[in-house]
Amino acid sequence: MIRIIQLGHDDSHKIREIDRSETIDLIYKMNNGSLDQVKAGHECPNWNEENYREIISRYEYEIDNGGTAYGAFDEDKLVGFGVLAHKFRGRDNNQLQIDLMYVSRQYRRQGIGSQIFNELSKVAIAEGAKYLYISSTETESAVKFYSSCGSIITTEIDNDLFEKEPEDIHMLKALDDLDFK
Repeated sequence: MIRIIQLGHDDSHKIREIDRSETIDLIYKMNNGSLDQVKAGHECPNWNEENYREIISRYEYEIDNGGTAYGAFDEDKLVGFGVLAHKFRGRDNNQLQIDLMYVSRQYRRQGIGSQIFNELSKVAIAEGAKYLYISSTETESAVKFYSSCGSIITTEIDNDLFEKEPEDIHMLKALDDLDFK
């Protein structure tokens, strides 16, 4: 039984339990406002120690500055997590960013990512956001996941996020059409 719970700063070490590896057959590239498919055909390995330190640092920064994280647990093992960043973005200052979102390889396609996404959406609504801003990796699995959650390609690119990760696919998810029971 998978449990979804809010995480705190002291949970950051559990990120080392995540297996982010995947086979990447297809990636997307933006081309004049539309997505082009590009065959990839390679294995993306799990994080190395430097990657873990970077992800943990980003996680701790957001939590320490008012961001929110939720994690999925199988017993005591973290098998997925997502982080809602603290900083409002967008022309109208009404967007909060999904900063990190990962589900371990063997736990994917079981609805865990959607549950975490929904919890982060509830927090964003409570904080007054009208949209989630997503700077998604260009992989087919990530773009299709966010699309399945109702996200669409945005025409208002956040320049700071684009400069950090120019290959990412920038998306928005409207929060006004959500109905959580």
